Amino acid sequence: MRLRRWKGRTKVLQTTSRYSAVAIALHWVIALLIVANIALGLGHELFGRANELAIMAAHKSIGLTILALSLLRLAWRLSHRPPPLPAAMPGWQVLAARATHLFFYVAIIALPLTGWLTASASPLRFPLEYFGMFQLPFLPVEQSRSATGLWSEAHEILAFTTIAVLGLHIAGALKHQFFDRDDVLARMLPKV
Repeated sequence: MRLRRWKGRTKVLQTTSRYSAVAIALHWVIALLIVANIALGLGHELFGRANELAIMAAHKSIGLTILALSLLRLAWRLSHRPPPLPAAMPGWQVLAARATHLFFYVAIIALPLTGWLTASASPLRFPLEYFGMFQLPFLPVEQSRSATGLWSEAHEILAFTTIAVLGLHIAGALKHQFFDRDDVLARMLPKV
Protein backbone atom coordinates (compact mmCIF):
# COMPACT_ATOMS: atom_id res chain seq x y z
CA MET A 1 0.00 0.00 0.00
CA ARG A 2 1.27 3.52 -0.69
CA LEU A 3 -0.09 7.01 -0.16
CA ARG A 4 -0.61 9.66 -2.78
CA ARG A 5 -1.41 13.34 -2.31
CA TRP A 6 -3.99 14.81 -4.66
CA LYS A 7 -5.78 18.17 -4.27
CA GLY A 8 -4.98 18.34 -0.57
CA ARG A 9 -6.33 14.87 0.19
CA THR A 10 -4.41 11.70 0.85
CA LYS A 11 -5.52 8.76 -1.22
CA VAL A 12 -4.49 5.20 -0.39
CA LEU A 13 -3.37 3.28 -3.46
CA GLN A 14 -3.56 -0.47 -3.27
CA THR A 15 -0.44 -1.93 -4.82
CA THR A 16 1.05 -5.34 -4.50
CA SER A 17 4.60 -5.47 -3.29
CA ARG A 18 5.21 -8.92 -4.78
CA TYR A 19 5.42 -10.34 -8.25
CA SER A 20 2.61 -12.69 -9.24
CA ALA A 21 2.97 -16.41 -8.60
CA VAL A 22 3.30 -16.99 -12.37
CA ALA A 23 6.09 -14.41 -12.70
CA ILE A 24 7.90 -15.88 -9.68
CA ALA A 25 7.62 -19.45 -11.00
CA LEU A 26 8.84 -18.46 -14.48
CA HIS A 27 11.71 -16.43 -12.99
CA TRP A 28 13.06 -19.30 -10.89
CA VAL A 29 12.50 -22.08 -13.43
CA ILE A 30 14.22 -20.07 -16.17
CA ALA A 31 17.03 -19.07 -13.78
CA LEU A 32 17.70 -22.69 -12.78
CA LEU A 33 17.59 -23.84 -16.40
CA ILE A 34 20.03 -21.08 -17.42
CA VAL A 35 22.48 -22.03 -14.66
CA ALA A 36 22.23 -25.72 -15.63
CA ASN A 37 22.68 -24.89 -19.30
CA ILE A 38 25.69 -22.68 -18.67
CA ALA A 39 27.25 -25.53 -16.67
CA LEU A 40 26.55 -28.01 -19.48
CA GLY A 41 27.76 -25.61 -22.17
CA LEU A 42 31.01 -24.82 -20.38
CA GLY A 43 31.63 -28.28 -18.97
CA HIS A 44 30.48 -30.62 -21.75
CA GLU A 45 34.06 -31.70 -22.48
CA LEU A 46 34.47 -32.90 -18.88
CA PHE A 47 32.05 -35.75 -19.57
CA GLY A 48 34.37 -37.28 -22.16
CA ARG A 49 34.18 -37.48 -25.92
CA ALA A 50 31.76 -40.42 -25.84
CA ASN A 51 29.19 -38.41 -23.86
CA GLU A 52 29.74 -35.04 -25.52
CA LEU A 53 26.99 -35.43 -28.14
CA ALA A 54 24.44 -36.47 -25.51
CA ILE A 55 25.42 -33.57 -23.23
CA MET A 56 25.14 -31.07 -26.09
CA ALA A 57 21.78 -32.58 -27.12
CA ALA A 58 20.55 -31.97 -23.55
CA HIS A 59 22.04 -28.44 -23.69
CA LYS A 60 20.10 -27.72 -26.88
CA SER A 61 16.84 -29.13 -25.49
CA ILE A 62 17.17 -27.11 -22.30
CA GLY A 63 17.92 -24.03 -24.42
CA LEU A 64 14.73 -24.58 -26.44
CA THR A 65 12.79 -24.96 -23.18
CA ILE A 66 14.28 -21.66 -21.97
CA LEU A 67 13.23 -20.03 -25.25
CA ALA A 68 9.62 -21.23 -24.94
CA LEU A 69 9.38 -20.25 -21.26
CA SER A 70 11.03 -16.89 -21.99
CA LEU A 71 8.46 -16.04 -24.64
CA LEU A 72 5.74 -16.96 -22.13
CA ARG A 73 7.44 -14.83 -19.47
CA LEU A 74 7.74 -11.87 -21.84
CA ALA A 75 4.03 -12.14 -22.72
CA TRP A 76 3.18 -12.33 -19.02
CA ARG A 77 5.38 -9.31 -18.22
CA LEU A 78 3.83 -7.23 -20.99
CA SER A 79 0.34 -7.94 -19.63
CA HIS A 80 1.14 -7.70 -15.89
CA ARG A 81 2.78 -4.68 -14.29
CA PRO A 82 5.63 -5.53 -11.89
CA PRO A 83 5.48 -4.26 -8.31
CA PRO A 84 6.96 -0.80 -7.80
CA LEU A 85 10.53 -0.44 -6.61
CA PRO A 86 11.03 1.13 -3.17
CA ALA A 87 10.39 4.88 -3.30
CA ALA A 88 13.66 5.55 -1.46
CA MET A 89 15.74 3.74 -4.08
CA PRO A 90 18.25 6.13 -5.73
CA GLY A 91 17.67 6.92 -9.39
CA TRP A 92 20.88 5.22 -10.54
CA GLN A 93 19.75 1.97 -8.87
CA VAL A 94 16.34 2.19 -10.53
CA LEU A 95 18.10 2.69 -13.88
CA ALA A 96 20.49 -0.21 -13.17
CA ALA A 97 17.58 -2.49 -12.20
CA ARG A 98 15.64 -1.63 -15.35
CA ALA A 99 18.70 -2.05 -17.59
CA THR A 100 19.47 -5.42 -15.99
CA HIS A 101 15.93 -6.65 -16.49
CA LEU A 102 15.90 -5.47 -20.10
CA PHE A 103 19.21 -7.23 -20.72
CA PHE A 104 17.86 -10.46 -19.24
CA TYR A 105 14.74 -10.36 -21.41
CA VAL A 106 16.93 -9.94 -24.49
CA ALA A 107 19.43 -12.60 -23.33
CA ILE A 108 16.90 -15.31 -22.41
CA ILE A 109 15.52 -15.09 -25.93
CA ALA A 110 18.73 -14.32 -27.87
CA LEU A 111 20.86 -17.02 -26.21
CA PRO A 112 18.66 -19.95 -27.32
CA LEU A 113 18.13 -18.35 -30.74
CA THR A 114 21.87 -17.95 -31.37
CA GLY A 115 22.34 -21.57 -30.27
CA TRP A 116 19.64 -22.67 -32.72
CA LEU A 117 21.25 -20.54 -35.44
CA THR A 118 24.63 -22.17 -34.69
CA ALA A 119 23.12 -25.64 -35.06
CA SER A 120 21.31 -24.56 -38.24
CA ALA A 121 24.42 -23.06 -39.85
CA SER A 122 26.61 -26.08 -39.16
CA PRO A 123 27.52 -28.06 -42.29
CA LEU A 124 27.46 -31.21 -40.10
CA ARG A 125 23.75 -30.75 -39.29
CA PHE A 126 23.48 -32.87 -36.16
CA PRO A 127 19.76 -33.55 -35.56
CA LEU A 128 18.09 -30.93 -33.41
CA GLU A 129 15.87 -33.10 -31.24
CA TYR A 130 13.85 -31.99 -28.25
CA PHE A 131 14.79 -34.47 -25.51
CA GLY A 132 14.58 -37.24 -28.12
CA MET A 133 10.83 -36.78 -28.51
CA PHE A 134 10.70 -34.92 -31.81
CA GLN A 135 12.99 -33.14 -34.23
CA LEU A 136 12.94 -29.39 -34.76
CA PRO A 137 13.55 -27.76 -38.11
CA PHE A 138 16.76 -25.92 -38.80
CA LEU A 139 16.47 -22.18 -39.24
CA PRO A 140 16.92 -20.86 -42.79
CA VAL A 141 20.50 -19.58 -42.59
CA GLU A 142 23.65 -20.09 -44.61
CA GLN A 143 25.34 -23.40 -43.92
CA SER A 144 29.07 -22.88 -43.66
CA ARG A 145 31.91 -23.02 -41.22
CA SER A 146 32.14 -19.22 -41.20
CA ALA A 147 28.41 -18.82 -40.48
CA THR A 148 28.65 -21.45 -37.75
CA GLY A 149 31.61 -19.60 -36.26
CA LEU A 150 29.78 -16.29 -36.35
CA TRP A 151 26.66 -17.61 -34.58
CA SER A 152 28.74 -19.66 -32.15
CA GLU A 153 30.81 -16.59 -31.24
CA ALA A 154 27.65 -14.52 -30.71
CA HIS A 155 26.23 -17.32 -28.52
CA GLU A 156 29.42 -17.50 -26.46
CA ILE A 157 29.77 -13.73 -26.00
CA LEU A 158 26.13 -13.52 -24.95
CA ALA A 159 26.60 -16.43 -22.51
CA PHE A 160 29.63 -14.85 -20.82
CA THR A 161 27.91 -11.45 -20.70
CA THR A 162 24.89 -13.14 -19.12
CA ILE A 163 27.13 -14.75 -16.49
CA ALA A 164 28.60 -11.34 -15.62
CA VAL A 165 25.22 -9.60 -15.45
CA LEU A 166 23.82 -12.53 -13.45
CA GLY A 167 26.59 -12.02 -10.90
CA LEU A 168 25.69 -8.32 -10.63
CA HIS A 169 21.99 -9.21 -10.36
CA ILE A 170 22.63 -11.61 -7.48
CA ALA A 171 24.96 -9.13 -5.77
CA GLY A 172 22.30 -6.42 -6.07
CA ALA A 173 19.60 -8.68 -4.63
CA LEU A 174 21.86 -9.60 -1.70
CA LYS A 175 22.72 -5.92 -1.14
CA HIS A 176 19.03 -5.07 -0.92
CA GLN A 177 18.39 -7.97 1.45
CA PHE A 178 21.29 -7.58 3.87
CA PHE A 179 22.39 -3.92 3.64
CA ASP A 180 19.34 -1.94 2.54
CA ARG A 181 16.97 -4.33 4.35
CA ASP A 182 14.15 -3.60 1.95
CA ASP A 183 11.72 -6.02 0.30
CA VAL A 184 13.31 -6.11 -3.17
CA LEU A 185 14.45 -9.73 -2.89
CA ALA A 186 11.32 -10.84 -1.02
CA ARG A 187 9.16 -9.66 -3.95
CA MET A 188 10.56 -12.48 -6.08
CA LEU A 189 10.90 -15.24 -3.49
CA PRO A 190 8.28 -18.01 -3.51
CA LYS A 191 5.98 -17.98 -0.50
CA VAL A 192 6.88 -20.75 1.89
